[in-house]
Amino acid sequence: MGDSVPVPVPVLEGEEKLIAAAHQIVKALHNKKDFLTHDARKILADLGSQLMSSITKLDTLQQSNSKSLEDQLNILQNKIMSWEELEDHQSVIWNCGQEYVHDYLTSVDQLLKFTQQLESNNLGVDKPLDDLLISRAHQLVRTAMNRLQQEFKHLLVQNKQPFQPEHMSFRSNEDDDTSIASFGDDSLEDVLQRDSMSRRSEEYISVVELVHPDVIPDLRCIANLMFNSNYSTDCSQAFVNVRRDALDDFLFILEADKLCIDDVLKMEWNSLNSKIRRWIRCMNIFVRVYLASEKWLSDQIFGELDHSVSSVCFVESSKGSILHLLKFAESVAIGSHQPEKLIRILDMYEVLSDLMPDIDVMFSDDAGLCVRTECQHILTSLAGCARTTFLEFEHAVASSVSANPFRGGGIHHLTRYVMNYMKTLTDYSKILNELLKGDEEEEDSPQDMTPDREEEEEDNSNGSSCYISPLAQYFRSFTSILECNLDDKSKLYKDESLGHLFLMNNIHYMAEKVKNSHDLRTILGDDWIRKHNWRFQQHAMNYERATWSSILSLLREEGVHNPGSNSISRTLLKERLQCFYAAFDEVYKSQTGWLIQDSQLRDDLRISTSLKVIQAYRTFIGRHSNHISDKYIKYGPDDMENFLLDLFEGSPRSLHGSSHRGK
Repeated sequence: MGDSVPVPVPVLEGEEKLIAAAHQIVKALHNKKDFLTHDARKILADLGSQLMSSITKLDTLQQSNSKSLEDQLNILQNKIMSWEELEDHQSVIWNCGQEYVHDYLTSVDQLLKFTQQLESNNLGVDKPLDDLLISRAHQLVRTAMNRLQQEFKHLLVQNKQPFQPEHMSFRSNEDDDTSIASFGDDSLEDVLQRDSMSRRSEEYISVVELVHPDVIPDLRCIANLMFNSNYSTDCSQAFVNVRRDALDDFLFILEADKLCIDDVLKMEWNSLNSKIRRWIRCMNIFVRVYLASEKWLSDQIFGELDHSVSSVCFVESSKGSILHLLKFAESVAIGSHQPEKLIRILDMYEVLSDLMPDIDVMFSDDAGLCVRTECQHILTSLAGCARTTFLEFEHAVASSVSANPFRGGGIHHLTRYVMNYMKTLTDYSKILNELLKGDEEEEDSPQDMTPDREEEEEDNSNGSSCYISPLAQYFRSFTSILECNLDDKSKLYKDESLGHLFLMNNIHYMAEKVKNSHDLRTILGDDWIRKHNWRFQQHAMNYERATWSSILSLLREEGVHNPGSNSISRTLLKERLQCFYAAFDEVYKSQTGWLIQDSQLRDDLRISTSLKVIQAYRTFIGRHSNHISDKYIKYGPDDMENFLLDLFEGSPRSLHGSSHRGK
């Protein structure tokens, strides 16, 4: 603890009255035209002698007072400079205990008051000595402030708390994630379902202690001393430098790589997808936890000063890190618009949009305007990118061309991709409806209307219109374009029956996908489902007609009689039966290799086909049992029924070598 420093007391009292009296004497002497009397001369001589004596005494007193102030400054200098003479490892005051801390802070406080008193008093006689004392005091204050700045940085660095919240263990989830497939990849169904399930709200703790709470009062005390001593810049810069490094360290822990725009634009999709997922989690933790905690720390330390101080220190320490994260989002937004990127772009848009209220609050002052402006700019860029990518998806569906027919007539990977893509997009219905608002009107040109859009216009003209969201309009357009594309692909089949089976499979898949998804059903509506149920059933009937009509015509009565009589020609019956078996064997060989993946649809078509074929075959055999020898009956009705159950399994089989198994 230091000795108390006495406040200098003014050496002259009633100085104003003394000066006024002197002025009066000077004025009277100036106005005196004749000689002074003897008495006047004696009084003035006595006054002069007294003045000289008083001036001599006052000079002596002021010199003594200056000497006393110099002694006091020497005492303070010894206390403050004693810490500058120690070795580095011994010179950290806060490492030596609270008694030394209190003693040093008291000495600094006394020095500040002493310096202010020197500056506010005009000591008068020994001006060079006064200037020297003030210069020494200022130099000592500068030394003390430099010391406090180093102590301030030391406290911030040495008392930094480790930041490892439990929810930061997200990297294991990233490693397990399968990248969103490229356009048309038939592996997309499981991927998107898995990815959609992982898109859930996470709970974050609001604020964590980034610096040990025990040293907050000391940090606040140092900040107050430095700001009150006009060393605010030194204190602020020390805080900003230390906390900026801490934020960079945290981004390193989160593996938020510093990538330039070119690096992002050249990145393969699998790598970019992984980095976007990491960015999403990083932004949530960084803004909602780390920045919130950083703002709280700044308020705790600088809260007793002007409000703008805390805000400026927080912004200056954190803006570099958040602008770095935003730069990655901007790089993604200006990149290409492949359909597989849309889900991730919407995720980024959604995250940043959700974080905007928090960002606006934390960066609410003028100092944070640059951050708020940049966030809004990136949000707008992501919105434009999402909108363009969404519309590009429609173009990609329309322009997907196949040179060869799809094997087995099964569900085309494009159908799976489009329907699962749409199903996943339903999670973003609110966002997409906002982004697409107004765009759908531009897409309604008559020459671009698809069948579903024409039906929609017809329904509206009949007075049955109701509000259809932008997303619903685009989804209807997607499915119509997909059907047109599938229709073109069906024409690649040389076998008309297989073309119908292909369309039946794919339209049934579309209808079932919508029916079994609450969100898709809500968006497209039950009328859409009914229309597509009717369409795939029509293709099922067309398949039966194209496959079996000509074959079953061989089992009709027409043309089996002898010419010119009503008698049955055994030869014609035999030929008819042989042709039927040959055609049936060919159907069996080819259509066992065709594929209907949906078991219910497969069974329904088998049953429908069996009813028609077996009934006609059984009737034909029964009616002509007296005219046909058993040796010409290759298969019994039960055999035929079992053979039909082998169809549509996707594995070609043959009936060659099969023997007669009875009626």
